[in-house]
Amino acid sequence: MQPNRDTLFRTLADPTRRTIFERLCRDGDLTVTALTAGAGVSQPAVSKHLGVLKRTGLVHDRQSGRQTFYSADPVALAPLLDWTREMAGFWENRFDDLEDLLDRMDQ
Repeated sequence: MQPNRDTLFRTLADPTRRTIFERLCRDGDLTVTALTAGAGVSQPAVSKHLGVLKRTGLVHDRQSGRQTFYSADPVALAPLLDWTREMAGFWENRFDDLEDLLDRMDQ
């Protein structure tokens, strides 16, 4: 199940969660320990944030021995990308309309 955009916006609204997600996108699979080292918050806080990210499908985990590795799933951002494209089209049309109006006013 893919999360809706409201859920994604709420999830990524938290700067710590957003930073964790961005770091996983950039650095690949990481453990909680590695994520905690650069997060500026405690390990339990990072674990809670990872839980929220997992519930929305933005992050997946896999076991390797005693370690759990977390990875980002950027495909889960699809509803936000669709919304961004929709909004970009809306504003492009509005600017085109404004340009047409200004051209008519100059004549």
